[in-house]
Amino acid sequence: MSSQGFVYNKNMSTKGATVEVFLEAFKAMPKKEQDIFLAEMLKDKRMREDLIDLSIAEDRAKGKSRSFKEFIAAEVHYG
Repeated sequence: MSSQGFVYNKNMSTKGATVEVFLEAFKAMPKKEQDIFLAEMLKDKRMREDLIDLSIAEDRAKGKSRSFKEFIAAEVHYG
């Protein structure tokens, strides 16, 4: 996706293209409509849980990883 809108990519899957179109449509909405849309999404329990899981995974992916031994040592020390 470019900052100028959807760019056709012949290697993009149909699903990928659908995602790009929906994302661009969301970004084009006024802020108030975006808020309403997100509020409606969050009313759905499964979707809300999926978004929470994705957010947690994204945060953890940014963090420093550690070996299992380091994890166990920290748990024993602090547990």
